[in-house]
Amino acid sequence: MPKNPPDMIRGTLDMLILKVLSLEPMHGWGIGERIQLTSRDTLQVNQGSLYPALHRLTREGWIRSEWRTTENNRRARYYVLTRAGERQLGLEQETWSRLSEAVDLIMDLG
Repeated sequence: MPKNPPDMIRGTLDMLILKVLSLEPMHGWGIGERIQLTSRDTLQVNQGSLYPALHRLTREGWIRSEWRTTENNRRARYYVLTRAGERQLGLEQETWSRLSEAVDLIMDLG
């Protein structure tokens, strides 16, 4: 595995956040942690990218936030996927499938 993980393709972070939130509401730190763990440490989201993305997704109406108590009995802002976010995730997944299939075709050239 490379020492420094590759940069994410522009727009991929939004899709990953939407996907993670489709599983359950989470606070920001938990979203970054889930992406890192699920990708087996290949993808690491720094705070400087995560929180602007969360604000952008909130402005788009794809997620909303609410204050909740964490499992450690602390208050944190939790993010929840909206219906519009569910629709957007579907579009993002279709686009990603087409893109990754096209890249695979090129990489499989003999």
